[in-house]
Formats: sequence, structure tokens, C-alpha cells
Amino acid sequence: MESVLFIKTSSLGDVIHHMPAVTEARMRWPATRFGWVVEEAFAPLARLHPAVDHVIPVTMRRWRDKGFMPSVWSEIGRFRRELRTRQYDAVIDTQGLLKSAVLARMARGPRYGYDTSSIKEPAASWLYDVCHPVEWNQHAIARNRALTAISLGYEPDGPVNYGLDRARIVQSASSPYGVLLHATARAEKQWPEESWRALTAQLGNTIDLVVPHGSNAERERASRIASASPRVRVPERQPLDAVARMIAGASFVVGVDTGLLHLAAAFGVPLVAIFVGSEPGLTGPLGAGPIKVLGANGAVPSLEDVSTAVHSLK
Repeated sequence: MESVLFIKTSSLGDVIHHMPAVTEARMRWPATRFGWVVEEAFAPLARLHPAVDHVIPVTMRRWRDKGFMPSVWSEIGRFRRELRTRQYDAVIDTQGLLKSAVLARMARGPRYGYDTSSIKEPAASWLYDVCHPVEWNQHAIARNRALTAISLGYEPDGPVNYGLDRARIVQSASSPYGVLLHATARAEKQWPEESWRALTAQLGNTIDLVVPHGSNAERERASRIASASPRVRVPERQPLDAVARMIAGASFVVGVDTGLLHLAAAFGVPLVAIFVGSEPGLTGPLGAGPIKVLGANGAVPSLEDVSTAVHSLK
């Protein structure tokens, strides 16, 4: 097998959850060239994976927001031409959505995906050449590994390996710091702001803290949280690869269920995961480092529980 293309476009957590499948595929097919179609914003992260030979950025979110104006159709044409410059032995869509199946259909090569009983949008299965059943009730990482393995002719085996080298990502030594990931796109996943402020006041007595953000509203919230201690920094927004280096260099991470939390797990950074509006059994952080998971859908962990978990990481 000479060339394989993966379709996993978004979101950040989904992209990270696909990395172990890429790692395992490279171990089983060491001479194969692997490509990855991914949303433009997440392309820097996909390029960090050593098994990925080429990344093809796609801008479906921008196409949708612009309402498919003439300039958008030109972009789509350029993307399609780039996608079709290679012939693939397998095109594997682990996203399992109609939009990702359409991208897979554009590529040259046999298309593999979930069957109609294993997929979020059953119509997507109609666009694959080969469909496979994959158990729903398992972690997203396991689903990605299972579909990739059966499509490429092997059995998934061994521990989760994201393929990321934390030591290589961290460029220089710095004073110890922790990262607080307070932001999430879904309001029901948020931990109360007053709890973040209280935790910041406690932790800021012993270590520097970084509170990143991804939007203006999140920046305002980060600033309010940071005001609880003089040892807190709210950095400017950065490209994803720079954010990855910041996370990889942290002494610990505390965060809600968001993509950057899974990035910390991928690097093996000690972390405390706060679940409020989602179930950790299906999308919780998995990794080689120490991980404490608190809460669940509808069960908000207390400040004391989170503080105790953070101190137990040290």
C-alpha cells in the first residue's frame, strides 16, 4: 500500500482523537505515505504528527459562512484539483458526516467509512465504496482506530499513542506554570466563573498560571479570572502550533471538556478534567500522563474536589 488519505476535518478534539489511528497505521504500514484533509485552522496541529506526509487544508466553514459566492466556488475548484493530484490506495473518512463523505468522494481511490448503523449521518454511508460496522458505545479514539484498522487490514492493538513528542514540541525551558482552560463553545460544559476565580487565587500562591482564550468574550472572561491573582498571564491569541507548545510546556493543565484539554492529554501533561455537560466515558481525555477526571453530565464538581485533584498531581 503506497498512499492513504484520512478525512477528519474538525473539531479540535476530533482531530486529536484521530491521531492514535494515524500512529497505529504508520506502525503497521511503515512505508506508506499518509495524507490528511483537515480544516485550515487545525492544519498546524496535523502537521505536528510525524506520520503525516502531507496535509490538505479545507475551508468548509468559510465556504458555508460566505454562502457559496463565486469566490467560494473558485476555492472549491482549487481544493478539488489539489485533492485529485494523487491516487490513493484508500481514502478513510473517520468523521462520518455528510460533508466529510462528500470530500472523500472527491478524492481518487476507494472510499471507506462507517456503515449506516454506525454513523451519525446515515446518508454519508451512501457515498463510500466500502462500509464497515463499528461499535457506537466506545470512546471516539477507539472508533477511529477500529475503522482505520479494518479498512487497512489489521486489528487495533496496544495502548493509545498520539505520536506527539512533547520534548520536541517544547522549544526551551521556562519557569514552571499551569494552564487553566476555562473556555468551551458549549455553555453547558462551562465550570462556574466564580469557581475558576477561587481556584486561581489558590493556585496563584505557588505557581504562575496562563489563561488562554479564543474569542473576545473568552478574553474578557479570562481577564476576570486572572484578576484573582497577580501571577496569572492572559496571552494574546496565537496559531494552534504555538498554543500546542504552550500546553506541552506546562507543569499541569486544568480544563473543561474542550479540544485543548485533549491536546494536553496527547502530550502526556498532567491534567485535571472538569466535566459538567458531557460524559467522559465517550470523549474523556486519554493519555500517558496523570489524569484526574471529575464530574459528568449534570454533575458539577466542587472547587474543593478540583483543588484536591490538582494538588494530587504534584
